[in-house]
Amino acid sequence: MLLSVRTWLLGGLIWLVTFSAQAAECPDWPEERLSRESKALAEQVHRWDTAYHDEGVALIDDALYDQAVERLAAWQRCLGTVPDHRPLTRVTRSSGTLEHPAAQRGLDKADDDGVRRFTSRREDLWIQPKVDGVAITLRYENGELVEAVSRGDGERGQDWTARARQLPAIPNTLSEPISGVLQGELYWRLTQHVQSRSPASGARGAVAGAMAQSSPTVATLERIGLFLWGWPDGPTAMQERLARLSELGFDSADYTYPLDDRRDAAYWRDSWFNGPLPFATDGVVIKQAERPGVRRWSSSPPEWAIAWKYPAQQALAEVRGIEFRVGRTGRVTPLVWLNPVLLEGRRISRVSLGSLERWESLDVRPGDQVAISLAGLTIPQLSEVVWHTQERSPLTPPSPQRYHLLSCFELTADCENQLLARLSYLGEQLGMQGLGEGTWQALMDAGAVTHLLDWLDVEPRQLQQAYGIGETTADALLEQFQVAQGKPFATWLSALGAPPGSESVRGGDWDELSGYRREQWQAVPGIGPVRADALIAFFSHPEIQHMARQLNEAGVAGF
Repeated sequence: MLLSVRTWLLGGLIWLVTFSAQAAECPDWPEERLSRESKALAEQVHRWDTAYHDEGVALIDDALYDQAVERLAAWQRCLGTVPDHRPLTRVTRSSGTLEHPAAQRGLDKADDDGVRRFTSRREDLWIQPKVDGVAITLRYENGELVEAVSRGDGERGQDWTARARQLPAIPNTLSEPISGVLQGELYWRLTQHVQSRSPASGARGAVAGAMAQSSPTVATLERIGLFLWGWPDGPTAMQERLARLSELGFDSADYTYPLDDRRDAAYWRDSWFNGPLPFATDGVVIKQAERPGVRRWSSSPPEWAIAWKYPAQQALAEVRGIEFRVGRTGRVTPLVWLNPVLLEGRRISRVSLGSLERWESLDVRPGDQVAISLAGLTIPQLSEVVWHTQERSPLTPPSPQRYHLLSCFELTADCENQLLARLSYLGEQLGMQGLGEGTWQALMDAGAVTHLLDWLDVEPRQLQQAYGIGETTADALLEQFQVAQGKPFATWLSALGAPPGSESVRGGDWDELSGYRREQWQAVPGIGPVRADALIAFFSHPEIQHMARQLNEAGVAGF
């Protein structure tokens, strides 16, 4: 179903498109461009992989990386090809690869409904935090560590045996002479880490970096911990498995709990998301106590365990267009319109970049992939440009020199944006009820208001020509206009955009203040040379003087 997205073109340039419910997956691009962009994104992902697995450097946040890989797979499906990215196949140049004695299996990810379905159909379920680290397989013979393999592609991985023997968290000799395979996560030790407060800990990258270093320090090696989540050829029952791991010196039992009516999956997920832990996490894992006792498993995701990830705290969004909005004071603010994304339960379709300088430094264009986060959990913000599209749409922002505190009191081709902002601000300052930006826009579109003070003598028939304004609404607006004319002089000066300071002159009127010299303004408490010059420029501006005469004729006090 196609949904039309309409935005006001307010003196700036905006790329307007319609988008479908599948726009996030299949961009509205010709096939040739989609193929070119997919190839470029695949190359970018390859660079991230190379830096991470060869050099131990994380160039992108883990969550954003995962979303970028999913975006690439979606684009490849749009092209009718099978997604072929395997993100964990890189190995260091100084060592070879080993075959996993038991395949490292990924987990299917479930949402709230998926978790309810999974838990309602199974019994004897247990839950663990999904530790955000680097997976490893350990193989022991008669209690001695003989092999350590990185996750790699799940079937083969990097030979980490020498490095694993240096890690204090991995025992070279077990307390019992057992032979078997242990699977777990190497993590970066953190102190009282609360995931909801510090989502971008960089913990996974820190572990990868340490494992890739030629000679990490003792302090670095001590920062790496181990959380075991799998024992493929160990006891089948969960309670026995945990008890044996505890006897061997591993702390899996400290973070593995049965699910029941009193403490269900949502309870533990919330507790681990908002409570202190010694490691970073990105969700929880729910698994059956009983699992296949086959030593050689397939590398495809198992049916007896799922991952329930935390709410995304950064979202990868595609830029739909850029609007350059001119504010009341003449400041040009770039707004980035996005294919909508959900973040912390909120649907976000646009963010502000704050300034032209930031837009120029980021060079954001339609088609770019950007990271969106919530500042203080409330204000959407663009954190970074994750990937630039290959096709750069030409954009021409408004010249900052064109707009200032004393520009655009009248509607012209390049002043619609700033005049609308002036009208909205004036209505707020004068306490006009029912006159928001939409109403002022409708009056401007109908030609009823083309100047900041046109509404002083507007006729009811003119108001009724505006979209959505009938006789009753027109009468209500006229009443608000009439009430506004009775507001105090100081309020009116603020509504017209006078720089702060004029309200400090008690008893002053237009004739008096418009004749103030620089030294007189500077004698007013709180007004320095710059503010004094701004006040003189305001009161001497021809357009402001013209409006003062209009207000005088309308009987507004002080003019």
